Amino acid sequence: MISPPQNDQELSTELRTVVTRLIKKLRSESPTHAKLSLTERSVIKLLDKQKEMLPNEIAKVEKVTTQSMSQILNHLLALGYITRTPSETDKRKVIISLSEAGQAILPAVRNEVDEWLSKAIQATCSPDDKAILRQALIPLNKLLEVD
Repeated sequence: MISPPQNDQELSTELRTVVTRLIKKLRSESPTHAKLSLTERSVIKLLDKQKEMLPNEIAKVEKVTTQSMSQILNHLLALGYITRTPSETDKRKVIISLSEAGQAILPAVRNEVDEWLSKAIQATCSPDDKAILRQALIPLNKLLEVD
């Protein structure tokens, strides 16, 4: 049994360690992980919801630099999963949207990791554990809002 962190520094370290290990586990359980990073899959899901976005808007939502997002978008474009269309109102801007190929891969991107995680939660978590996980989502989402 792991003892609970005694202070904020220990909490930070333990949280980072657990989140990092969970991300690695999720990657390993994803058939598309060899082709797409978690951020690339997240961008595909985001574009499915938003339909069209500017690269800097996507970068802000994904919490990455515009330079990193440029590399991500270039990779998705090379794979044929997104399209770039010049803005009609400002030709300096480019609108990003999903291509037909991006729409086609969407079910795998959306479900593969969620299915594994759902099964893992069912197999390992008691009803009390599940309640704790639900409650933990609130402060975890708050952490995502910090710049």
